[in-house]
Amino acid sequence: MKRLWLLLGLSGFSLAVQGGPQINVGTVYDYLDGDKSTYLKRVFNSGDSTAFVKVNILEIIYNADGSHREIPVATQADGSGRDGLMASPARLIVPAKGMQGTRLLHMGARDTERYFRVRFVPVVPEKEDEFAVSSEERDAYKENLSAGVNVMTGFGTVFFVRPKNSRFDSVIDDSAGVYRLRNNGNTVVVIDEFRNCSLKNETECEPTTKHHVLAGKSFEFDKKPGREYRFNLIEGADKKPLHVAGQ
Repeated sequence: MKRLWLLLGLSGFSLAVQGGPQINVGTVYDYLDGDKSTYLKRVFNSGDSTAFVKVNILEIIYNADGSHREIPVATQADGSGRDGLMASPARLIVPAKGMQGTRLLHMGARDTERYFRVRFVPVVPEKEDEFAVSSEERDAYKENLSAGVNVMTGFGTVFFVRPKNSRFDSVIDDSAGVYRLRNNGNTVVVIDEFRNCSLKNETECEPTTKHHVLAGKSFEFDKKPGREYRFNLIEGADKKPLHVAGQ
């Protein structure tokens, strides 16, 4: 199967400390629409102790060859603030069995689409972390965690900031042997719940996948005999189910 598409990655990572805080950030892909400037992201803690969570943000820059790099969010040229995404607050104290939210705010120009990796990292609070807790509370928290072997797991999400004047223009070329969708718009479209299944046995399917097609990029696959392909094409708030039969 040949594919010319760009899938933005996500990350999960573990720090050293089980039995304590266990956070969940919900969806790992989030989208800021062109007419919005802020997005509320909720962090849930299903564990049995408080979670102290740092929010770290890097901008994802894509090169012409499809490779990418992650860089710190820059400051605007006039020094008025960050040129990109910021979290407010950037440090969360999430109670056991509770939830806290942070607002992701984009500052600066939005002429083109931008991409950010947002990491939610549970930590053991230290003085330099600037969590609003006393030294006694910090020591008590560390002592409680040290009573067992704990694993605190963080999550990385990908945040899409659409241009202010978002435009969708998906062009489909359904030829005899290849199905191709090209994104001629200026913002990402999503191929969601992509399923490649046997026509004879609908339970015989390859794993369901999700693909992000950036502006100017294409998603394509070879149409195989005896197979069918189902997926949802998502353009912002518009969701369209599509069905493609093989040869």
